[in-house]
Amino acid sequence: MMFIHRQLPGHDMSPRRTGCVSRAVRGAARAARIVLPLLAIAFVALPAAQHPLSPRTALAAESPPAPLQADQPVSSQPGRAAITVPTPRSPALPPGIPDNSPRLTPVVRAVNAVAPAVVNITTARVVERNFNPFPGLMDDEAAREMFPSLPTQRQTRRSLGSGVIINPDGGHPGIVLTNAHVIAGATGIAVHLLDGRSLDAELLGSDTDFDIAVLRVPGAQNLPAIKMATSSDLMPGETVIAIGNPFGFAHTVTTGVVSALGRSIKVEQGMITDLIQTDTAINPGNSGGPLLNIMGELIGINTAVYAKGEGIGFAIPVDKARRVVEELLGQGRVDPVWLGVLGQDIDQRTAAWLGLKRASGMLVTEVQQDTPAAKAGLRPGDVLVSINGNPVEDKDGYIMLLRNYTHRDTLEVGLLREGKTATLRMTPAVFTQEMAERLAERRWGLRVQDAQDQRAGGVRINAVLPNSPAARLGLAPGDVVRQVGSVRVGNPRDFAQAFARYRLAGKVTLLILRGGKGYYVSLAV
Repeated sequence: MMFIHRQLPGHDMSPRRTGCVSRAVRGAARAARIVLPLLAIAFVALPAAQHPLSPRTALAAESPPAPLQADQPVSSQPGRAAITVPTPRSPALPPGIPDNSPRLTPVVRAVNAVAPAVVNITTARVVERNFNPFPGLMDDEAAREMFPSLPTQRQTRRSLGSGVIINPDGGHPGIVLTNAHVIAGATGIAVHLLDGRSLDAELLGSDTDFDIAVLRVPGAQNLPAIKMATSSDLMPGETVIAIGNPFGFAHTVTTGVVSALGRSIKVEQGMITDLIQTDTAINPGNSGGPLLNIMGELIGINTAVYAKGEGIGFAIPVDKARRVVEELLGQGRVDPVWLGVLGQDIDQRTAAWLGLKRASGMLVTEVQQDTPAAKAGLRPGDVLVSINGNPVEDKDGYIMLLRNYTHRDTLEVGLLREGKTATLRMTPAVFTQEMAERLAERRWGLRVQDAQDQRAGGVRINAVLPNSPAARLGLAPGDVVRQVGSVRVGNPRDFAQAFARYRLAGKVTLLILRGGKGYYVSLAV
């Protein structure tokens, strides 16, 4: 499995970076005031390389301050991220350079035109941490659920990232596009422009599956916006440019080429598909920044770097980002989708019976009426083997792949039917809350409603069907569901989205509150 690391400030996974640090230390006698911050980077970078963080796990990790900001204050007020970012020199062309100078390469012209629309993002998070009496046996969240009376303490954490100002339809000025993990858990967000302005921003919506977030800078005037191109005509070998905030060094420019297209990478909690691979240097702090073509147009959002290799970075294609932005601007969320099928994994015996060379794919066991799968002609007994060229290994892989698409996408679904291959085109449908509640009652055997104590969150079980998985587990009306798998549940919509993620799972872990105490239970379907 390939482990990919989001760009977290202060976590340098690049062997090239640590080598540069070592050389800087050897020259410390001449530049001690520069070496000390670099030593701070090396101190953080070396342990991180030995213990890599997954993208999902890394979202909760505390990020040490970047070297340029080590002495900057962070407000204890949750409403504002009061971190001062040094303003770099404007990229305006120096006087005396004629317009026809060979030094004015396409890269220079693109950077000069686009840099004002690139922003540095600082966030502050005010968090409460419980004392954990068993740090080696359970995480802090589990300790808080099991022992709610443990003492707590408030801490302020800060992090850095990048973003870019867009106006996708000409009617939304002051919109900033960035990564979801850059602003995850933030209680205060500020954006810092090249012209020296520092402005408060508010979150309009984010989606962790796509790693896209949309911010708004209310009341700001004269904000530049970048032109959004298309990623559908990108070519391997094409020159690309990245601008971002690596390690706190504002508006850093790097160049490279498109290394490959349509990359899919596995992470601990799922799979990310349809990424642009580039050798453009992408470092911690570049997350959320733009990937540009030679014309200075937005073609991608930088999001990840391969932890084990140099010159391997990934960006979300702008066409994919645009579809997510439309949903976030419209309703503040991205609806989960489905095709309308139920299925099961294929074991060796089933594979032999179906004449398959190996036990992979998902065997369709049921097709719901009036769904995309039914309309496209999918039938029980078909074996789903790919979605848009990405292999379907099992039913979990099928769900993970669908999480990369919206109801605006068109899917090419590859299948095996009676020993022959076929491809069906279909557009996924929104998996609504009503659909989720009906299927949850049918598959899990429980009905839920808002919890009586809205402040505590969760959903209250109001009915358990006889002889259902929930009944066999011993769940009862009045129990409160606080978590489904890795998804925290605060209301029925959260429960519906969690069920959408685990609807085909043969076993799922639930966090149940009963009598003021929390219990982790395993629901077998």
